[in-house]
Amino acid sequence: MHLHRRSLLVFIAAAAGGAGAQAQPAFPSRPLRIVVPNAAGGAADITARTVGQKIAGPLGQSVVIENKPSAGGIVAGELVSRAEPDGHTLLLISSGTAVSAALFNTLPFDTLKDFAPVSLLATFDLAIVVREGGRFNTLAELLAYGRANPGKLNIGTPQIGTTQNLAAELFKVTAGIDAQVVPFNGTPPVITAVRGGEVDAMVDILGALMPQIGSKALRPLAVLGAQRAPQLPDVPTVRESGGPLAGFNVTSWNGLAVPARTPPAVVERLSREVQAALAQPDVKKRLLELNLQAQGSTPAQAGEHLAADVKRWGDVITRAKIARQ
Repeated sequence: MHLHRRSLLVFIAAAAGGAGAQAQPAFPSRPLRIVVPNAAGGAADITARTVGQKIAGPLGQSVVIENKPSAGGIVAGELVSRAEPDGHTLLLISSGTAVSAALFNTLPFDTLKDFAPVSLLATFDLAIVVREGGRFNTLAELLAYGRANPGKLNIGTPQIGTTQNLAAELFKVTAGIDAQVVPFNGTPPVITAVRGGEVDAMVDILGALMPQIGSKALRPLAVLGAQRAPQLPDVPTVRESGGPLAGFNVTSWNGLAVPARTPPAVVERLSREVQAALAQPDVKKRLLELNLQAQGSTPAQAGEHLAADVKRWGDVITRAKIARQ
């Protein structure tokens, strides 16, 4: 009788375990997809593919990249926000995600509520550059000119509302100079304008500027991050100027997120695999070739980073009096 009762209890426990397993199937149970809000072939796309290939093995599933380029990343964000919250659909987020949250009055999703950040992937520097052989040789000279000639200094950037555009706005406000930030339709026309003397300087992502810097067409005056860029160790940071710019720090970044309500254990598993992938020397090398620095993080750190960026760019948009869209 005692043995029969014990066997019955074991059977009930096993049945309960089976029911629990059915309620929460093992992860992952099918291929994963990373939705990238950028076209194929760019830094964001290559980052997603590089990391996706590395996590596929440990997860035991293939990882497919799905490119959904659109203004503000809205198409990709809406797709992932409505996906099943089971960890099989991820979104590549970035500083552009934070800018969109701050810039657009209405989005088909709530950036801070509808996604669960998984990990940062990489950071990439921005720089302020001028025409080689032009008026300015140092950032100090540019700042002195801007302060002595209110309204005359022009700083070109890609489209209004981009990270580069808002970084330039933050730079001029922090420096206390009356400069004009001039948005262009992308990076190439800004480079043309700087080289032709139509604008005095430009702010853009360093990777996009390196060919021009390497050919001595453009001169980097400073990088905008907290530390010097490994690609340009002799170029100072903006904060090295001291004074009101002593605390200046702007870097662009990207990362991964999943739909909100994804089980925490799944988010943690994904984060561990992503961080392990980013720690591998060949991944670091590949990203550095794109002028990106591998930068894994915990889900909590990624969430804090995103929230802080949304707030910061919201403040910049307000101070610069940029119309929200």
